[in-house]
Amino acid sequence: MAGRRARSGRGWDATPPRTGDTPARPRRGRPSRSGPGATADPFDEGVRPTGSPDDSTGEPSRAEPRDEAEVAREICLRQLAVRPRTRAELAGALTRRGISSEVAAEVLDRYDEVGIIDDAAFARAWVSSRHAGRGLARRALANELRQRGVDGEVAGAALGELDEATEAETARALVDRKLRSARGEPDAIFRRLVGMLARKGYPPGLAIRAVKDALAARSAEAAEFADQIDPDALTPDLDPDLPSM
Repeated sequence: MAGRRARSGRGWDATPPRTGDTPARPRRGRPSRSGPGATADPFDEGVRPTGSPDDSTGEPSRAEPRDEAEVAREICLRQLAVRPRTRAELAGALTRRGISSEVAAEVLDRYDEVGIIDDAAFARAWVSSRHAGRGLARRALANELRQRGVDGEVAGAALGELDEATEAETARALVDRKLRSARGEPDAIFRRLVGMLARKGYPPGLAIRAVKDALAARSAEAAEFADQIDPDALTPDLDPDLPSM
């Protein structure tokens, strides 16, 4: 429209200010992450909170060298937090992490003194737990303790708390539980059950007697088969690698 004056101000046809007329207004919101004095979220990975010792120089922070004994103690405590360990197991963990034998011995000796490491208590607890939970007999338990570095005399003392009567009761309980779902001829069942007990460390004679007695109580057919079993005659031929149920 002719003769109409151009509008100014903040309307749709406002004339933009010339550069330098009006200072730019600062943007609101989160501050920039760059530049001196920037404040960042300390929970962001790799972001260092403002005010850390290296802010003035811009140099990355450097961790102080850690004492080897302190590192060794932390390794041991992390291992022990999972489950009890023998001295040999902890020594192996320290060796794998590059701890010197001198420092390892010093730390482990101190743990022995204060009772944090106790191979005798470990062996007793291991025997009790593995016998009750897995039904393992003394021979299998002795092998497990040896693999964990328990001294033979210490292991023998712990295994001595598991007597023959307790082993026989556990063997019979294992057989009775397996028999509930066993299928097949008495001869096949007998061989599988004896093999299962042999792999758990039970002596051949004990294993045969436990299975024979359990079969005798199952049915007339099984009882007739059990009457023909001679534990003394079968013991030399027992194959511990028989297939399990």
